[in-house]
Amino acid sequence: MLYQTRAFLLAGAAGFLMSMTSANAQDADTVTIALRVAVNTLDPHMSASVGSDLSVLSHIYPALVLRGPDLKLQPSLAESWEMVDDHTWRFKLTSGATFANGEKIDAAAVKWNLDRVLDKDVGARIAGWFSLVSEAIVVDDLTLDVKTSEPYPAFADQLSMFFLLPPEWTQSHNPATETMSGGAYHVVENVPGDHITLETNPDYWGETPAFEKVVFRTIPETGGRIAALMAGEIDLVTGIPTTELERVNSSGVATADAIDSIRMMLAKINHQKAPMENRAFRQALNYAVDKEGIVEAIFDGKATVAACQLLSEPYVGYNPNLQPYPYDPEKARQLLQESGVDLSQEIETEVPTATYLQGDEVTKIVAAQLQEVGLNVKITEIEFGAFMNKQLRARDLAQLAVQGLAWPTIDADGMLTMFAPGNVYDYWNNAEFGKILDEARITTDKEKRNALYADATKLMCDEAASIFLYLQPATFGVSNRVEWAARGDDWVRAYD
Repeated sequence: MLYQTRAFLLAGAAGFLMSMTSANAQDADTVTIALRVAVNTLDPHMSASVGSDLSVLSHIYPALVLRGPDLKLQPSLAESWEMVDDHTWRFKLTSGATFANGEKIDAAAVKWNLDRVLDKDVGARIAGWFSLVSEAIVVDDLTLDVKTSEPYPAFADQLSMFFLLPPEWTQSHNPATETMSGGAYHVVENVPGDHITLETNPDYWGETPAFEKVVFRTIPETGGRIAALMAGEIDLVTGIPTTELERVNSSGVATADAIDSIRMMLAKINHQKAPMENRAFRQALNYAVDKEGIVEAIFDGKATVAACQLLSEPYVGYNPNLQPYPYDPEKARQLLQESGVDLSQEIETEVPTATYLQGDEVTKIVAAQLQEVGLNVKITEIEFGAFMNKQLRARDLAQLAVQGLAWPTIDADGMLTMFAPGNVYDYWNNAEFGKILDEARITTDKEKRNALYADATKLMCDEAASIFLYLQPATFGVSNRVEWAARGDDWVRAYD
């Protein structure tokens, strides 16, 4: 049989190359992708959720730069970019780019979008990403200078998550529920919580995408995603438990595997609640948890133990000199005794439900191992939205919270800043740590910057700022008509 091949690279928890047989010719121009959570907003400035909102919106709206499947930056609207001095980034834009309503996608449009994000009255969810931006200057139609209050070496990386709205259209429409394409696709159907269907934008200024139609289906239940894959309804699913990989591989209709993601799993410590302010107690927690055992028992060895830091090897600023706390229950008991903490008090451990790969199983093991060294642990399962509100708005995180952290720019600045004093995610409030990050953020010399991040990560490790666990495996399943080169970040895009 002759094969009609059409290929494209899809980046999400990974990127993949699809090839369609002639038997499936009626579907050759459509790709269907399962999302684990529903899209919450269509406004790209009001979401930081890469695996859902921003992944879908990246098909609809343009970006200056994108992060490719090799995890490197690549041109998009911007043909080139450079730091012309310590406080100025210059971008040269593609000519002839327009939104579907005819509005130009030029330097003035980019400036308007940056101004919108920084407008406090707008309340953009991503405003914090650009807090160092002081001014955007239109040099000419295709040249934009961005001034920063301090050196911002990671600015271009951050722009890979920044998508542009049409300025005039936005003044009279609600971008949270409506769209006006400036990207490769436009929305033809949106059934909130169920699916979003995209078709190619005939006015797109870039390369013609490989697929005419992209369907994003929301399937929160793991079993439902696997069933849809094996029924031929879905081309890609992510977040498959490692225990299901063999079943998928033996099905004859699909294949599955796992690689390291960029998401670090940890039991986050709330230093503001007793007895978590006690350093010896925190160190005891790290010795009490068998990270290697969790990787083998829960993930069949398809995960990597954290090297006593938030960062993994792909991140700028990763510290190769740190080693995990070894599993040493006796050392843990010794430190607990030295800490002077009353071990009868309850230690609450929260975990958001249906969020992290086999997160509930991991939490039970962590709790059991903490109990083995004499702690009184209570597990609280909580819906993810309620968990985030409790963490960020109510500022009432439990003493421990099992969660995963990642930063799609793959830069230490974004990842570590979540533990910096004043950050909405921070429950450590370590002034020394914050000072190191402030200096690293404005340092343009790569060696000096990496040395500062080495100091910061070592401080986190020595102080046992959290219980560092493992890199969450990026698991995936694809139908047999799909060839997939996996990657470990959260983007799910049909045009890569």
